[in-house]
Amino acid sequence: MSRIAESFSQLKRTGKKGFIPFITAGDPDLDTTRELLIELSRAGATIIELGVPFSDPMADGPVIQRASERALRHRFGLEEILAMTSEARALMDTPIVLFSYFNPLLQFGTRRVAEAAGRAGIDGVLVTDLIPEEAGEFASSLRAEGLDMIFLVAPTSTDARLEMVAARASGFIYAVSRAGVTGTRASISNEAEKLVRRVKRFSNLPVAVGFGISTAEQVAEVCRYADAAVVGSAIVAEIERSNGAPDLVRHIGEFAKALTNSVV
Repeated sequence: MSRIAESFSQLKRTGKKGFIPFITAGDPDLDTTRELLIELSRAGATIIELGVPFSDPMADGPVIQRASERALRHRFGLEEILAMTSEARALMDTPIVLFSYFNPLLQFGTRRVAEAAGRAGIDGVLVTDLIPEEAGEFASSLRAEGLDMIFLVAPTSTDARLEMVAARASGFIYAVSRAGVTGTRASISNEAEKLVRRVKRFSNLPVAVGFGISTAEQVAEVCRYADAAVVGSAIVAEIERSNGAPDLVRHIGEFAKALTNSVV
């Protein structure tokens, strides 16, 4: 059983739901990212999504776009991100999902990505702009290294596409709460609950809901019907506001813990 599957299995045994924070690798720098991974693990994260910065993050709103811009100024690549992850992995057990656009992975080499990610302690990969129809070779490489391939679904996904994703995904399925880009919202669309119900008609995998979740109340709301809530932009915005502060890591840990405590 993969570390991701074991995490969700443990939640199910205890009747709880999951909390999945997202951070951008290298924002504000790789050393801080390593400490944030460890701190988010201590704060009770079920899984941590680690974003690979990209120059054209078309699915992301302005908060995560700015995080990518800040990270890219350091001129590191995927090799440095994985080396940093390996250092963090030695001090934490929480599953880590590499969240990336396909271009950086393709430049690195998809087979090489799978091998290097496996050695670094990555547990799964979610590629924002890689559709299931074109993911077969990469998914096979990940499976060979024991990594999960995670796919996105949206309220606009047809039943045929949901069935296809269910057949090809592992670990969990990421349900986008609404159409559009990432970013905080005042409320969660009721389309998210409908989407989770639709996904569960085709798959027994856990379903995590993300995009637009930013408060403890929204996390609790999502966890009424989903297996986990993903919080990205709200955490990245806190990192941006705290950039340069000596207590940045502690502050993000406390922020995450407040969100984790709302999970039932």
